[in-house]
Amino acid sequence: MTPPRRRMDLEPDTVERDLVKLVLTVVELLRQLMERQAVRRFDQGDLSEEQEERIGLTLMLLDDRMAELRDRYGLRPEDLNLDLGPLGPLLPRE
Repeated sequence: MTPPRRRMDLEPDTVERDLVKLVLTVVELLRQLMERQAVRRFDQGDLSEEQEERIGLTLMLLDDRMAELRDRYGLRPEDLNLDLGPLGPLLPRE
């Protein structure tokens, strides 16, 4: 038995939260992609020490800001992982 699909509630009271959820989902997807790219570049030795520090700080700040916005709208990290039906979840499980 497949679990019921979660759908966005389009009630006027929840439109802002649902929009924030969608935007944060896209930002989280991009954050994970940037993080993987950074790790790959770290491993290849393509970056100077200053670049590594700047990228690390930027990713940490982005993660902190994402956590603040999730908290403000009552969202958990797993709420941002949209179910794409037969394709599975949008974001890889960490």
